[in-house]
Amino acid sequence: MLVSIKNKYRCFPKQVKASLWFLVCAFFEKSISIIATPIFTRIMSASEYGQFNVLYSWLTIVTIIVSLNLCYGVYTQGLIKFSHDRRRYSAALQGLTVVLVLTWTLIYLGFRDFWNNAFSLTTTQMLAMLLMVWTSSVFNFWAGERRVALQYKSLVVVTLLVAVAKPVVGVLLVVYANDKVTARFLGLALVELVGYTGLFFVQMYRGKTFFSRHFWRHALMFNLPLAPHYLSQIVLSSADRIMIGNMVNAKSAGIYSLAYSLSQIMILFNVALSQTLSPWMYQKIKDRRVSDIAGVAYGSLILIAIVNLLLIAFAPEIVSIFAPRAYARATWIVPPIAMSVFFIFAFDLFAKFEFYYERTSLIMIASVIGAVLNVALNYWLIPILGYEVAGYTTLICYVMYAAVHYWFMNRICREELGTLPYKRKILVLITFTFLAAGFLFLSAYHSVVLRYLLILITGVGGLIKRNYLMTIMKQMLRVRKPN
Repeated sequence: MLVSIKNKYRCFPKQVKASLWFLVCAFFEKSISIIATPIFTRIMSASEYGQFNVLYSWLTIVTIIVSLNLCYGVYTQGLIKFSHDRRRYSAALQGLTVVLVLTWTLIYLGFRDFWNNAFSLTTTQMLAMLLMVWTSSVFNFWAGERRVALQYKSLVVVTLLVAVAKPVVGVLLVVYANDKVTARFLGLALVELVGYTGLFFVQMYRGKTFFSRHFWRHALMFNLPLAPHYLSQIVLSSADRIMIGNMVNAKSAGIYSLAYSLSQIMILFNVALSQTLSPWMYQKIKDRRVSDIAGVAYGSLILIAIVNLLLIAFAPEIVSIFAPRAYARATWIVPPIAMSVFFIFAFDLFAKFEFYYERTSLIMIASVIGAVLNVALNYWLIPILGYEVAGYTTLICYVMYAAVHYWFMNRICREELGTLPYKRKILVLITFTFLAAGFLFLSAYHSVVLRYLLILITGVGGLIKRNYLMTIMKQMLRVRKPN
């Protein structure tokens, strides 16, 4: 059997091999982080764990403000648009990011006390944060170019080495440090500095370009209007932890952060599928062959729904494995956040059309609406219903978020293509089936027997539909085959 699998693998085209390794790479990277979670929840108190997650939430927000997320939307689009000059484009965006990070570092140092008080952080934490903005951008630029070029071997090696080093260094620093929160954060910064700095020089050497008026202007004109969108996305994913830390206490923020972290395990499937699908979808849109997208998109949504239902079904056991009894209340927060992951992926399928046709104002409007609604609902409901309600406000906002982007996508497709890529009835059927199953498992948390009976029934259903599920997986593997 192993020989047969090996022979089949050798017959795969490079596009399929790349897709498989990108998925494995993303899964392993996230898995290492998750495996380390039980260690950190036991060597750090719930309050310290909560403080670290609040600090990390600030990092995600600062990253948007400082780097403008140049390594994401505009970069992937630019690698396709400027495929003839890809190396110079990559180097130029690396140069622009350096300028942005240095500028903001000078602004911080000039008003250090003000910023430290505003964020309730120390100088060490703030400088480490700015460093990580640069190192993470360096890696994402390099990784994005590797993915588009299907050069997966070097990406896998770098990703796995850094993924393993982060928790190992983090544990060593936390165990021997008095300030465990800062030690955990510095561990991440140190590993990224060592692991990613060389990638910057690789791209700069190949591209031999630091400043390019054309590329810098394109990137800034594209991403500046998107900054509110990216910031709103981060507010949607991070504001709840910051607000719980400020409105309730650090311990509650720690319990909520555990539930959020466990639910975000499934984000790795979102990321892996999105990274695989993005170049393929952009090419289909460019070729005006959007009818090819629907089948793969439906299959992707079903796959994302299945993996999130698995997490919801086994949430009580997973929480007990990853943390001591002090975190038990996190179990009830996992389902709504896991359901949100489904809508995050759905949004991405819709937003691809907005990104391709550079309708950044529409992207910004939808994102700002979602972020403002999330903050308002949390501010209103947390004091009344407790911090657990933040999981449900997150779900509500992502449902609305995906719906607005779906509406914008249809508007763009009518104008640009004269046709719609997806059928509403199929999307609604997949969505409502997923939500019904998720809340059914949640309602069974009080009874182990009932919950496992539901798991058994679901498993039998999956066995009956195994041929259909295998077809979905084959569709996922075919998306990178040459046309």
